[in-house]
Amino acid sequence: MKYISRRYQREAVMMGTSMSRTNKAGLRDLNLRNFAAGIVSALLAVTGPPAIILEAAANGNFTTSQTILWMFSCYVVGGIYSILIPWYYKMPIVGAHSITGVAFLATVTAHFSYSEMIGAYIISALLMLAVGVFGIFSKLLEYVPKEIIAVMLAGMITRYMVNFVNSMTELPLIGGVALAVFLIFSKWKTKIPPMVAGIAMGTVLLFLTQPLEGAVLGSSPVMPALQMPTFNPLSFLSVSIPLALLILSNDAAVGLGALEQNDYRPPINKIISLSGIFSVLTSFFGGQSANVAGMMSAICADPEAGPKEKRYMGAVVSGVIILFFGLFAWKLVPLIQVLPKSFTSLLVGFALLGVFGNSLSTGFSNPKMKLSAALTFVIALSNITLLNISAPIWSLLIGTLVARFIEK
Repeated sequence: MKYISRRYQREAVMMGTSMSRTNKAGLRDLNLRNFAAGIVSALLAVTGPPAIILEAAANGNFTTSQTILWMFSCYVVGGIYSILIPWYYKMPIVGAHSITGVAFLATVTAHFSYSEMIGAYIISALLMLAVGVFGIFSKLLEYVPKEIIAVMLAGMITRYMVNFVNSMTELPLIGGVALAVFLIFSKWKTKIPPMVAGIAMGTVLLFLTQPLEGAVLGSSPVMPALQMPTFNPLSFLSVSIPLALLILSNDAAVGLGALEQNDYRPPINKIISLSGIFSVLTSFFGGQSANVAGMMSAICADPEAGPKEKRYMGAVVSGVIILFFGLFAWKLVPLIQVLPKSFTSLLVGFALLGVFGNSLSTGFSNPKMKLSAALTFVIALSNITLLNISAPIWSLLIGTLVARFIEK
């Protein structure tokens, strides 16, 4: 017995020493280049997307507490994902919530109750988990053509682009200068994404030129609490399926593709499964997902982020920043809510401009799919609700059927 006890003591000491060495190695792997990549990656998550969350919550008449919980859960769980997963796999696998997913949700929150949306988030997360566990990620994306998913997204966010242009006429100085900065950074190809530069300039000009009445930080924290779901077959069709497809195609596929392009070999099925598990956890606290991020992972995996074996620390840095943003959501949400509506439209426009351009480019890239792409686009743009099923799912269904059986 004494021998066994001593053996376990030695193993415990060795395990503790091993963990300590791993932690020290991780800190030694942090350098200026992956640290900068992590900051830029996090800025993508904390600049434009919060404004879209607020718009989606407003469309659904969510309370301030529900809105804060949404922001809290997405960023806190997403930040934890972005710290633990890259640390374990030693790959720049950044975790966040889906900006395209939130843009989609802004079109459907008005049609379902808050509890029905929570139920839809949970089912969407379980769908992702099933896709990862059964290894059907590639097969699922092959059946629904990527062009159809892309053009559906373009149709959904066209109205945001129209509002973006209209906001330029309402805030000509702020919008004009911010757009000029966005275009300059697009041409220079700097390490700072044009979206971040445009939003930063617009925010500075707003605070310099327009005093915000009632702009105060939140004074009382909103404590995390489990949200009770309601499961509805219609929300499954109209919310869960499109949301899962958007996350898999616009986030997981982009992020995992960027890793492979930079000579990483990520465990694809495990990453998809983990996205599902973390998203289930997020859903029970009011958010829609916490998944592998697309462009954020691409930034941290790029050679500009430093030596390949150390780039994972950029993802960890990004996760820490996102985590703290979520922890202080109760202070930030009231401040964001008093921003002028036209300025919010500017933020959303800059956040989605690149997504919109990429979606149009991909959606209409195949000359053999003109009819299906056009139908998908206009149906998604119409924002109709037929038989209590929203426009995005009708556009996916009709576009896929036309592509498969008419245009073949």
